[in-house]
Amino acid sequence: MGFYTILDDLYFYQMLSFVRKYTNFEIKLGKYFFNKTQVWAEFIVVIDKFIFFFVKKENYFFSKFYLDSMRREIKAKKILIIRVENVFINLLFSFFPDLYIHDLRIEKDGSSGVREISLYFLTYKERGIAIGRKGEYIKSLNELCQKFLVLENRITPLEIKCKTVD
Repeated sequence: MGFYTILDDLYFYQMLSFVRKYTNFEIKLGKYFFNKTQVWAEFIVVIDKFIFFFVKKENYFFSKFYLDSMRREIKAKKILIIRVENVFINLLFSFFPDLYIHDLRIEKDGSSGVREISLYFLTYKERGIAIGRKGEYIKSLNELCQKFLVLENRITPLEIKCKTVD
């Protein structure tokens, strides 16, 4: 484990930006978030059952204090608070704040030949938490990365996969 190339480093350490036009619902969520936490969300995305609130690093722990009450109030959605990061690899780790990512690599899928970002976890339990029930969380993350993230070289992020260490 841990073997990756300079090209992988160039990919993982790219600067990134978020591109988004907000819907009325997302604007209302931004106002709700501010009223609840007194923190402005830098970026808000709603994908399927998930609401992602991206906040500045200095406001992350303060706003996480309100996460449980927001989840109780908005029961139909799963709410996540993510740190805004400028570097792609840091954002990958922010998507999984409570899990230990043992390794990450850029690999080719054996059947399709598509390049993917593989996150390696030590146990199947951690991998299961990372992908979510029926794979909903990892599917939402991939959609978020494909539609709303722009890396500095303008390449759309590759598909993210979660695996266990063999």
